[in-house]
Amino acid sequence: MPYDILLLVKQVPDTANVTAEAMRDDGTVNRGALPAIFNPEDLNALETALEARDRYGGSITVLTMGPPKAADILRACLYRGVDRAILLTDRRAAASDTLATSYILAQAIKTIGHFDLVFAGRQAIDGDTAQVGPQCAEKLGVTQITYLEELVSLVDRTVRIRRDTGNGWEIVEAELPILATVTSTANRPRPEAVRKMLRFKKARGETELAAEVKAELRDASAEQRNEEVQRRLTTLGEAGLRIEQWDLDTIGADLARCGLSGSPTVVYRVQSIVLTKEGYTEIPATEDGARQLIHELVVDHTLG
Repeated sequence: MPYDILLLVKQVPDTANVTAEAMRDDGTVNRGALPAIFNPEDLNALETALEARDRYGGSITVLTMGPPKAADILRACLYRGVDRAILLTDRRAAASDTLATSYILAQAIKTIGHFDLVFAGRQAIDGDTAQVGPQCAEKLGVTQITYLEELVSLVDRTVRIRRDTGNGWEIVEAELPILATVTSTANRPRPEAVRKMLRFKKARGETELAAEVKAELRDASAEQRNEEVQRRLTTLGEAGLRIEQWDLDTIGADLARCGLSGSPTVVYRVQSIVLTKEGYTEIPATEDGARQLIHELVVDHTLG
């Protein structure tokens, strides 16, 4: 039987290339100062969704919440074979913590409608909380299975999943629908398919089209530009190349639970660490060397 599969993905700043401008004074991430990438474990979730569809049939809808630029990772999903892409973008969702983010995503999933399986990466590298997936499951009222390493079997409405327990693994069984978070050890994500890239590189959302039309029709009126955007959206939709674009109104979100107003998380302190020591100290791999290292760390107040 075919299954309705949902996939949650996120565009994140590349934390491997952090600079001094990466953090604002208020403790929030200055995302504009870092290159944006596909969250690594979300790629594993994508591969899990594709494998499930390949084995058992069905369709995959991918959803991301972020700025218009996040359409880039939706195209990357289309290049690998997902069936439908939705970008949830709204300035009123800015500064959402995990509680607000999970509420918004859960509302979007309810707007999409029926689902059997929801897959998401275990955690995002920009926050490392691993909270959004489980919180979404709680708000949706469905079974959550964390640390998925393998989808063992799917028979009718029963799924069996192998999950990592830290020092081993276990097989769990649940009735659909479920939400599962996927680890980096679950699989090896497939590359983008060339034929799909050639087709879906033209996929666009409304904001992207509006920017392109504005650049092309500099002398046109706002009304003429809007008409052209709508015409192109219709054309893309007929060709299966439209990235759906939603906002908080589309999903009927309570604005008090979104963005900064819906985010109880408080940054207690932001500490800038400046490394002033030059050179290095070589510690011999002996018991005396270990004692010397601990002594230096205590003297420097790194320990104790």
